[in-house]
Amino acid sequence: MPLSEITEAKNKTVGTKQTIKALQKGKVRKVFIALDAEKRVTDPVLALCKEKDVPVEAVDTMESLGKSCGIAVGCACAAILDPGKEV
Repeated sequence: MPLSEITEAKNKTVGTKQTIKALQKGKVRKVFIALDAEKRVTDPVLALCKEKDVPVEAVDTMESLGKSCGIAVGCACAAILDPGKEV
């Protein structure tokens, strides 16, 4: 189950702003994108992932991604950071 990766990750970002900042700094190992999120929110993240050659994992819903990240609300994207690198 792919969401177990983000659940177990010690270093991660939750949300679009944090994920974009981490991508710009080159600290991301993998990104998770909710398929039901608005494209205007996820497109900038996907563009950075392509530019930085970061793998992207699709998740069915924002709710399931948020739950896997340990928050009570949905989130459009989240990322696993490289070990030892924090934003």
